Amino acid sequence: MLEVLLKFCTFVLMNYLAHIYLSGNDEGIIIGNFIADGIKGKKYKKFPKSIQKGILLHRAIDSYTDTHPIVKRSTARLHKKHGHFSGVVVDVLYDHFLAKNWSDYSKIPLNEYITNFYDLLQKNYAILPKRIQKMMPAMLSENWLLNYQSLQGISIILNKMYKRINRETNLNFAILDFEKHYTEFETDFTWFFKELINYAEQKQTEL
Repeated sequence: MLEVLLKFCTFVLMNYLAHIYLSGNDEGIIIGNFIADGIKGKKYKKFPKSIQKGILLHRAIDSYTDTHPIVKRSTARLHKKHGHFSGVVVDVLYDHFLAKNWSDYSKIPLNEYITNFYDLLQKNYAILPKRIQKMMPAMLSENWLLNYQSLQGISIILNKMYKRINRETNLNFAILDFEKHYTEFETDFTWFFKELINYAEQKQTEL
């Protein structure tokens, strides 16, 4: 499924708000966590140490998330209609709940936090993979990360995914399933994210 996602991740960000947040305050770790999906195998070793740490942290977070029983409970609600793409949809939904409830997790307002992140990317533009460099103008002008806050923004993201995948999917209708089980998804996210925060903090000390 990852190979399919990488076909359109240049155009659509999925669960990157969570990855950025879980990186803490180290700028290298933040950048590494953000670019990690496009860094294959041991190619991460060509980057500075702090960025390497961010890439490895991203991989660990993905593995933890994919096997977590609460996340599996979320994806199970979508599996009948969305099959292997259920995990993709849940990634987007969880970032929505993080954005929506941002003040529960950070004292920095979300728009300020995202602006600071965009500034960090621009400051480190030269070290970013080319696919990220190509993505940045649209990401900044359309403020993709902030759009996670609204259901309208989520609907736009899911529709972009639908248009980018060269196979039949129901992703353009996933927002309907999201709204139908909104409370259950939000409960799942709240409990899961508490555990994920603790896991990410512990993992950073190990790396």
